[in-house]
Amino acid sequence: MASSVDLGTKLESVVSRLVANGRYNSRSEVMREGVRLIHERETRLAALDASIHRGLADAAAGRIVDLDEAARTLDDRYSGRSDSDDAV
Repeated sequence: MASSVDLGTKLESVVSRLVANGRYNSRSEVMREGVRLIHERETRLAALDASIHRGLADAAAGRIVDLDEAARTLDDRYSGRSDSDDAV
């Protein structure tokens, strides 16, 4: 499916420079890469949004741990460990 886009002067210059420098073989490659990057970002944002909603639902349902309690638990678990302990 063919597409026609108006990138404006600044972005058109970026695309032309990328092709001229040999970074990409064509304007289409630049556009595909741009859309692929946007898709990846949107996918990560959707996952983050879902995590936030799960966290808010857990909090609303009372499935929470007091911050001080969580900090004590982590301190107890990891006290005395050195960086070399993580390498195993």
